[in-house]
Amino acid sequence: METKPDRKSWLRGAAAQCEPPPKARTNPLRLVLLGAPGVGKGTQAELLSARLGACQLSTGDIFRAAKTLEPCERTPALTAALDYMRRGELVPDSTVLDLVAERVECLRCGGGFLLDGFPRTVPQAEALERMLAKEKIGLDAVLSYELPLERVVARLSGRRTCPGCKAVFHVQARPPKVEGVCDHCGGKLYQREDDRPESIRVRMEAYEKSTAPLADFYRQRNLLVTVSAEGTPEEIFARAMKALAARGKSV
Repeated sequence: METKPDRKSWLRGAAAQCEPPPKARTNPLRLVLLGAPGVGKGTQAELLSARLGACQLSTGDIFRAAKTLEPCERTPALTAALDYMRRGELVPDSTVLDLVAERVECLRCGGGFLLDGFPRTVPQAEALERMLAKEKIGLDAVLSYELPLERVVARLSGRRTCPGCKAVFHVQARPPKVEGVCDHCGGKLYQREDDRPESIRVRMEAYEKSTAPLADFYRQRNLLVTVSAEGTPEEIFARAMKALAARGKSV
């Protein structure tokens, strides 16, 4: 496993330089990751990044990092995105695309990339396709992590959060030493509203509705690779590696 690549350019914008620059590879992999909440996509992105040396380019990470930047450090697209978020509105496709376009240098990265959280819609996927074509870059695969609804509900509904230090536990997979009590600060753990089974089902329905056309888009281009998200992170990772190797991709 390699050291996780620096993502300064992705998080702060093109003016920031990664230190040191990512290591160029002979056959860098360029992947899009799809997966509903609860399938463990974030963990898989970290494992893939460490194994492949590719940068994990997450739009969610941009938004989180942006909140720590001074206004003068924010790019125009980032400022616009934060304005939408403060008003409780969804960031429109046009603004998300502007964010990615500001960071097109990251798509040229010699170490490859893992796009996580983008694209989310077919128009975004079409725009990405045009952007990559202009740079003479092609996607190698789109990894779609899939898990039955009941397993997703079981994973997410078992989470318990500390209101103080924000630590997250799981009643089965990662229980606290004392039931209902945070290991770190002694706070009383609670179940977030969006971790309740009924809320999870609503979120999953919305995800399936929005993602099905996106999956079809990439299936038609022979890029979609379905990966079962059952089992341990290592087992899921091994499946993804096997699927990529079966497509002739050097991993």
